Amino acid sequence: MTTSAKLFTPVRIGDLDCANRVFMAPLTRCRALPVTDAPHALNAEHYAQRASAGLIVSEATQVHVTGKGYMGTPGIYSPEQEAGWKLVADAVHAKGGKIIAQLWHVGAISHPDMQPGGALPVTASDGFNPGGTTHTQNGKVERVAARGLSTAEVHEMIAAYRHSCEVVKRAGLDGVEIHGANGYLLEQFTRDSSNHRTDEFGGSIDNRIRFTLATIDAAIAVLGRGRVGIRLSPITAANNAKPDSNPQATYGRMVEELAKRRIAFVHFIEGNTGASHSLEGFDFAGARKTLAAAGVAYIANNKYTRAMAIDAVESGWADAVAFGVPYIANPDLFERLQQDAPLNPANVKTFYAAGALGYTDYPTLGQLAQAAG
Repeated sequence: MTTSAKLFTPVRIGDLDCANRVFMAPLTRCRALPVTDAPHALNAEHYAQRASAGLIVSEATQVHVTGKGYMGTPGIYSPEQEAGWKLVADAVHAKGGKIIAQLWHVGAISHPDMQPGGALPVTASDGFNPGGTTHTQNGKVERVAARGLSTAEVHEMIAAYRHSCEVVKRAGLDGVEIHGANGYLLEQFTRDSSNHRTDEFGGSIDNRIRFTLATIDAAIAVLGRGRVGIRLSPITAANNAKPDSNPQATYGRMVEELAKRRIAFVHFIEGNTGASHSLEGFDFAGARKTLAAAGVAYIANNKYTRAMAIDAVESGWADAVAFGVPYIANPDLFERLQQDAPLNPANVKTFYAAGALGYTDYPTLGQLAQAAG
């Protein structure tokens, strides 16, 4: 059963001593409290159930009131949200686990219904419309063309990321993952398909990645480099993201700069997010080599099976593997993978529903054995 595989052994990621290399990927579940967008006791229970993961990366959490694109997603900038995340952190730590917050701004992947005063969503360049629809309090609506942030507003947004890191620290979470993937605000700045700016945040590759690197620097200033990571998706088409004209040059340069900062990890989505695992279109192996030389961990993600994950860690391809959907239905995923036990199937219909159904009611192996008598 290969229960002694390296995947199931401890690993140090930056300043974090992780009990194993089976990580929980960020999973939007839309169960924060209405109005305040704060986590609460149900969220704390959900994460605590999954505390045997080597590291939990929280669901994406907006760093600013304009960063919300989906109903029920939590924020991490207000006193109410800080209290909610402290509940979560305490619950996970009580079970011996570790959890970091994924810091997020959706950018254009929003709608005026979700914005203060019904304003346009913000993005890198005026007129960018990712297309598609979203669900708001007014039902299913078409997305609209967003408004480009001014230079001063980008600097204000960097300050918002820093503020959220301060909230993370006070709440007792173990660190942060900057969400630089899946076509959201930071990636809208990174890719030349959506960034047509002419200021210090547009044009050249170094300018287009400046915003993302500034959020990393802000996080390091608050938490230290050993508690900061980032998620990247060089070739994803998630959220209708159009490809960069030269992803190798753009994301390769990003990796070089991240390596210089010697952060804890880079969490790569290999392929098209949630659709297919692929290493085509970007030199992931080269990125892994650059990061390893700087002592930065490589976390692999996207459609990994147990066998793939074992091989990735054994071969040295990845320091850890993050699992998404399997963690929705299997709070004890680490134990199940270690024992090569069957997995609970996930109920797609409850992924984004309210309440405990499909959230905290999936049984562990122990509970199933007890029920069977």
